[in-house]
Amino acid sequence: MTHLENELKKLKGDTIEMWKLVLTQLNKAFHSLKTFDKDFSREVISGEKRVNAMELQIDRDCENIFALYNPVAVDLRLVLATLKINNNLERIGDIAEGIAKFIIIEREAFDQELMKKTHFLEMFQAAIDIVNDVLISFENDDTKMARSIFEKDEMLDDINIEANQNVSAYIKDHLDKTEQALNILSIIRKLERVGDQSKNIAEEIIFYLEAKVLKHK
Repeated sequence: MTHLENELKKLKGDTIEMWKLVLTQLNKAFHSLKTFDKDFSREVISGEKRVNAMELQIDRDCENIFALYNPVAVDLRLVLATLKINNNLERIGDIAEGIAKFIIIEREAFDQELMKKTHFLEMFQAAIDIVNDVLISFENDDTKMARSIFEKDEMLDDINIEANQNVSAYIKDHLDKTEQALNILSIIRKLERVGDQSKNIAEEIIFYLEAKVLKHK
């Protein structure tokens, strides 16, 4: 195995490690929300520093590969794709942290009726599943699975589109829960962005493996 091959293998491994950390962040935020155990949210906020540190390290590793090995063809596409995937993962980490902060400021557990009306828990789990699916596609060089992310993201979009109406209907009957309902709406917006970031990652995987640019198509 050449020096370049070793560096690319390490780069991909480090990216997968960061991916799994971001998934852990999302899962902790989800568990915190369901159980109203704020300690998990505090762990998410604390863990964001590690996510940021890994992003910086992967960026530096990509720059070093460019400078030292001048990669071409599929090797070049892998490094270019990793740079963008790394940025998308860091943003998903930011989203997990933002959700955790909403949970911490809540005075009481989220209302079950509110979560049911907004399909909130269903959306949260779907967002986690999408991030996991796109990770599997990256690990296995599976463009078919990467393409499946586009359809799965539509579910998050649909829930987000209906969120205003569903939250408004709930607030009319529960004025005392207005603040909590608006916080749920904000978290739904964040989860929709998790889908967008995952879709961006899927496009980069297809670019890396097939040399096809799907952005803006």
